[in-house]
Amino acid sequence: MKYDFDRIIDRSGTNSVKWDKDFLKEHFKTDDVLPLWVADMDFQCPQPVIDALKKRASQEIYGYSWYKTPTYLNAVSNWMKRRHGWEIDNEWIIFSPGIVPAIYMLVQTFTNVGEKVIVQPPVYYPFFSAIENNGRVLLANQLHYENQRYTFDFDDFEVKAKDPLTKMFILCSPHNPVGRVWTEKELKKLGDICLENDILIISDEIHHDLILSGYKHTLFSTISKEFENNTIMCTAPSKTFNIAGLKTSNIIIPDEKKRESFSNTISKRNSVMSPNAFGIVALIAAYNEGEEWLDQVLKYIEANFEFLKNFIKENLPNIDFIDPEGTYLAWLDCNRLGMDDEKLSDFMLTKAKVALDDGKIFGPGGEGFERINVGCPQSILKECMNRIFNVLCGT
Repeated sequence: MKYDFDRIIDRSGTNSVKWDKDFLKEHFKTDDVLPLWVADMDFQCPQPVIDALKKRASQEIYGYSWYKTPTYLNAVSNWMKRRHGWEIDNEWIIFSPGIVPAIYMLVQTFTNVGEKVIVQPPVYYPFFSAIENNGRVLLANQLHYENQRYTFDFDDFEVKAKDPLTKMFILCSPHNPVGRVWTEKELKKLGDICLENDILIISDEIHHDLILSGYKHTLFSTISKEFENNTIMCTAPSKTFNIAGLKTSNIIIPDEKKRESFSNTISKRNSVMSPNAFGIVALIAAYNEGEEWLDQVLKYIEANFEFLKNFIKENLPNIDFIDPEGTYLAWLDCNRLGMDDEKLSDFMLTKAKVALDDGKIFGPGGEGFERINVGCPQSILKECMNRIFNVLCGT
């Protein structure tokens, strides 16, 4: 079927984190803003997902549910093979209600208090709390930024990897917020360093289905058998199909001993790690029947990125648009506006009246940047940019 992504869906009254005025007022201290911050899309979900949820709702009982059925597990493994060329065993799949709680428990399982974990800021900020709130030490291998493009700092990474207390590396691939889709060559170099220094890789690949034209995502575990056995892959249909509220993710662990260790950790928290009754059927429908929707939404997202790039080029010469390669999150360098982080945040919220994610929350290297979610009808994106333009240009 043909989907209409220009259609504006009223999300008020749905307890939406993105749009609920009470939440906006609590989070941003104002509800009089246009929200393009948190990473969920303002598009209708795939129709097969909607139909599956309606059918499940009609069954009238919503009790405790379980996921280890051939239908669920095959939906995940078939998607990985069909879309990414990775053949996995269904035994490798462990359910989690989200990647963030899984990362917390992975840190608890595979590192000890006082040991060190590498992350690559500016990066998805819950990584920081998952490390520090568990009493581990965060090592920042900051991405190298030059000519509006990000690359790995391999020399610094190797130095940090050789520290005998360094036990884990959390990779973000594709990278949130900078939008890089790492090449196989780049990933292999990181993986080799980790193997040489006995460092476990946690690969957060939640955006792995959201790749723009001209780029190819490489699942870290597919590079070699050695990488596969030294990697814990974090995946979910939530970003791909706009079903984040259904709290359904999958942690894929090929190595049996590591899988057993992680299973022992989550078994102690069974009430936290049990699946959502609706998330189960949504995942099955999305992976089995949602590809048509995904192909269409990717084209729409690309058109939104193109609009944003052209708007900035023509109207906002002191903002640099970082060309994205994946995700639906734009990363804007606002440093040439001459505002510090506090002034930039105040400008966006109280003057332009748009709610974005300030770059500083993503750690070192995020200062002076803003992240914009372009997964919305283009009319909303245009309104956001017009608000910024009108305030900056005084019209």
